[in-house]
Amino acid sequence: MSDGVGFVAWRAAQQALIERALSDWVSPDAPAGLGLAMRYAVLDGGKRLRPLLVLAACEAVQGHAGTALRAACAVELIHAYSLVHDDMPCMDNDVLRRGKPTVHVQFGEAQALLAGDALQALAFELLVPDDGSTDAALSATLCRQLAQAAGAAGMAGGQAIDLASVGSALDRPALEAMHRCKTGALLQASVMMGAATGQPTGNALACLRRYGDRLGLAFQVVDDILDVTTDSATLGKTAGKDAACDKPTFVSLMGLEPAQACADRLLDEAHEDLRDSGLAHTETLHALADWVGRRVS
Repeated sequence: MSDGVGFVAWRAAQQALIERALSDWVSPDAPAGLGLAMRYAVLDGGKRLRPLLVLAACEAVQGHAGTALRAACAVELIHAYSLVHDDMPCMDNDVLRRGKPTVHVQFGEAQALLAGDALQALAFELLVPDDGSTDAALSATLCRQLAQAAGAAGMAGGQAIDLASVGSALDRPALEAMHRCKTGALLQASVMMGAATGQPTGNALACLRRYGDRLGLAFQVVDDILDVTTDSATLGKTAGKDAACDKPTFVSLMGLEPAQACADRLLDEAHEDLRDSGLAHTETLHALADWVGRRVS
């Protein structure tokens, strides 16, 4: 599937499924225009890589598809909330996201802050459906995985390090540690949440965890490369922003060609992790790793 029409068709079908589910679950009816800001932040944009990883990992372990779809949307809501907050003037102060004005530009800072808060809350609500369709223990596991990836030991902690590192020269271990939190934690959690919907062996879980870790770091290395090689119209966000803000990146630390070699090596190792897992249905996870490596935005 990784190099053929099959993956493209799978991706398009799953993206459409995710988009419909997000549209159903993110209501426009929240008061005082809040619902409109929430939907603006979530719908009609983005690659949906994180939810695709959830669904692909569920396939790999032959897990529960309905629970995986809820988990996929929950991860995307956390990702969307983080972008809303990260783009605000008190943090990265960006005006362009997914090819359109950022939420605080479109709706104001107060509404953007509230939209992010509400999206975060909705993510956890999705993981605990009131119809009994998800086992309580599984709901608890999924909530814990997502909370750990989004909190101080994950995404939020990584953003704190990022803000504190402006103008600093981080060495490679420090840079990798920051991005394992800021970017990698949620990508790895996407894989592990999908895996939690089935019953994989201990070895398979360990291999999927390593796959998610390497994929997350590779994603960030590629992101740093694109920031200096691609224009804003293609990226859908402001190109060159990291350099302009004097933020440490893999390109500024290593150079462009070594950074590309680093991304390629991480993705090769991620493929090896899947081969070592003993799972019979990892084709889509392989294809997603290839997609990360060749993405242009």
